[in-house]
Amino acid sequence: MSIEDLIKQEKFSNEAEKVIVNISFTNSYLSGLLNSAIRDFNVSLQQFNVLRILQGQHPSPVSINEITSRMVDKMSNASRLVDKLDDKELVKRKTSCHDKRQVDISITETGQKTLSELNVIVNQIIQEHSHLTPSEYEMLNQLLDKLRK
Repeated sequence: MSIEDLIKQEKFSNEAEKVIVNISFTNSYLSGLLNSAIRDFNVSLQQFNVLRILQGQHPSPVSINEITSRMVDKMSNASRLVDKLDDKELVKRKTSCHDKRQVDISITETGQKTLSELNVIVNQIIQEHSHLTPSEYEMLNQLLDKLRK
């Protein structure tokens, strides 16, 4: 279904405006699907992103600043997200041995197990929405990268 039909708008002032609205709508759609799918784990998409960052660096710990710089949602408060994940025992904090002002964050075994289960769910949603060819995905990624310049 076209973006015009989905939001009941007959036309846009130009194609650039249509693209921005379409990307925003698609982001909201996919975020809603993913949030619903992982809700039972009591983990938000932003927390899921933090767990994936930590898993990617495992076994090395990561600073809050590094997590912040790698977050998909740049508006997220990484410290608050880590606090919530720590409360759930999915991550652990440790004062850096190199810099006492820095706190290093690592994913716990429970966090790894939870992330593994979440990845199965997220990968299923990705598979269900794989309507493009590999070359179309490559082109879309290139265009989105170019749009952000």
